[in-house]
Amino acid sequence: MRFSNRFLNFKVESLFITFFKLKSFSVIHSKNIIFYENINIEHNNGGKRMVKPLQGIRVLDLGHVLSMPTCTMQLASLGAEVIKIERPGLGDDARRFGPFINGESGYFISINCNKKSITLDLKKEKGKDIFKELVKKVDIVTENFRPGTMAKMGLDYENLKKINHGIIYASISGFGHKSVDKKRPGYDIIAQAVGGIMAITGYPDSPPTRTGFSAADIFSGTFSTIGILAALRYRDITGEGQSIDISMMDSAVSVLENALVRYTSTGILPTRIGSQHPSITPFDVFETRDGWVVIAIGNDSLWKKFCKAANLEILLENPNYSTNEKRTESYQQLKPIISKWTKNISSESIISQLNEAGIPVGNVNNVEDIIHDPNIKLRDMLVDIEHPVAGKMTIVNSPIKLSKSENVDVSPAPLLGEHTTDVLKTILGLSQENIDKLKKEQIV
Repeated sequence: MRFSNRFLNFKVESLFITFFKLKSFSVIHSKNIIFYENINIEHNNGGKRMVKPLQGIRVLDLGHVLSMPTCTMQLASLGAEVIKIERPGLGDDARRFGPFINGESGYFISINCNKKSITLDLKKEKGKDIFKELVKKVDIVTENFRPGTMAKMGLDYENLKKINHGIIYASISGFGHKSVDKKRPGYDIIAQAVGGIMAITGYPDSPPTRTGFSAADIFSGTFSTIGILAALRYRDITGEGQSIDISMMDSAVSVLENALVRYTSTGILPTRIGSQHPSITPFDVFETRDGWVVIAIGNDSLWKKFCKAANLEILLENPNYSTNEKRTESYQQLKPIISKWTKNISSESIISQLNEAGIPVGNVNNVEDIIHDPNIKLRDMLVDIEHPVAGKMTIVNSPIKLSKSENVDVSPAPLLGEHTTDVLKTILGLSQENIDKLKKEQIV
């Protein structure tokens, strides 16, 4: 028998059994039996049992601002119990980022739903002791401090795995823990710059441009989620935890798509070319009589359909446009011709005309357009929450749609320290008297 973290892991030969109970379930699979504790099976409106994939998984989240909070909100939406640890009296820096609604940060609320918040001073020995006790009761620890910060407090992976052999420890930093630049501070715009994104974003006559959202933060958070899910599966098989080292710079480089291979294979340095695609044509944004549309002609068959649908059959006679490669080479001559057509027609007419012909086309929606988009509503991508201070708010829901686990309920982001007493009582078994003493000493 091997005990690992919050589950018992027995070696069994070739068993494939899944067993569910109302209050808990165990999973028996190839060579392993894993018993998870206290998993409540929720019921949706149809009265059917609904198990979220990560129910029974508990996370201690030291993440702040955006990258790691993105990861832990993804885990929480999949059913994990995420306990966010914040500084007493201050909390996550993101609580001080606007916009503010009744004094509460909309920024913070948007990326911290479905989580619990406790306050804990990790600079004090009692705070560290409480943290270590919590580590014994959880599956995952997450943080996005500069490398070395957790080690100075004695709370890094090497120390925590001595307390909990099965712990999964995920870190996000600007340049990674194994890095010549590991001591450098990193923010999203830094990672986008050094990771190559800004060099290929924008128009030729514009300066290097940051994307309209925090790409390096969001991608590093998402890659952390993927790493954690992989580590959970590894632990299911072996009973062993591990550390996960995510670099924001790595994350930026990894989403450069084919820019890197274009350079390594041709020697031609990718530059800023606006919204057009470097090797697929036409694949760009076009001005219309009343706005903008994007048109994506991904192959020669679509090109022929497009020319017919747009009454531009004359272009089919021009050998310079006969193949995708030739259209890309001649795009400076081709774009004005297409633009002349789009500028004389409304966006709605173009979309209707091209959709009917099976041509990929779309509006350039702003946020207001998205809120009223019928497909966004149909797919439950927006959800209303009732925050205890900010009141009713509309936020973005998870894009992960699982047939057996609907995202039916989203709880609002927690108030600072909202769950401190509950967590210390239910998980660590502390008395109210002890908790009051910790509050008086400003440990929590």
